[in-house]
Amino acid sequence: MSTVQSVDRALDVLEALADHGGEAGLSEIAARTGLPYGTIHRLLRALLVRGYVHQESDRRYALGSALVRLGGAAERMVGVRAQPYLEKLVDLSGETANLAVMEGDFVVYVAQAASPRRLRMFAEVGRRVLPHSTAVGKVLLAERPDAAAVLERTGLPRRTEHTITSVGAMLAELEAVRARGYAMDLGEEELGVHCLAVPVRDGSRVIAGMSISGPMERIEALDRDELAQGLRRIAEEFGAEVRPPGGS
Repeated sequence: MSTVQSVDRALDVLEALADHGGEAGLSEIAARTGLPYGTIHRLLRALLVRGYVHQESDRRYALGSALVRLGGAAERMVGVRAQPYLEKLVDLSGETANLAVMEGDFVVYVAQAASPRRLRMFAEVGRRVLPHSTAVGKVLLAERPDAAAVLERTGLPRRTEHTITSVGAMLAELEAVRARGYAMDLGEEELGVHCLAVPVRDGSRVIAGMSISGPMERIEALDRDELAQGLRRIAEEFGAEVRPPGGS
């Protein structure tokens, strides 16, 4: 393999692991990448040496700790680039805007633009929450092929009386999210707080969720479909900016 081809295929292997929730067997990597087993073995050996992959006791492969440093730096840069778009969301809605990504089974808030109103909502940058009780979590989870497995692992703990705690009910909710193109958190993470979120795509992949959040009464007074349309437009603008060359 040429050097460039080797790099390209190594990235395919890492993306295959990410697509399987962070760990996968050799056959799953082969099915996802279309690469021969011998090629995958050689790539995995190189990635193991550098700490980008590690092997579990059951011989499955998982994303390694060396990616944490890269991921943290990338998240910070994505947050910086997202700031002007989050401010557009604030101008559109009058409410606090957030950007969040999925890390394993958790949602992590990576950027925020605050509402100018005296009574406003905050989700601290760096805060980690489970996805089932937040709007950003739902739009991120809706695109995961392993959504049911994530929900089984996390157990859907109840945050408020409105939290969805059944795997079946949450899968139905995620189907509705995919159909309408946005997600709602109706006091499911915190009583009295409502959120609306849309996915950010860098082509065909969902890489983040953008949301606005505020007091229930103010969010409910807005036209939900019109608001979602505005959020989608801004999320599409941001996605186009961060889309890799040739991304689709």
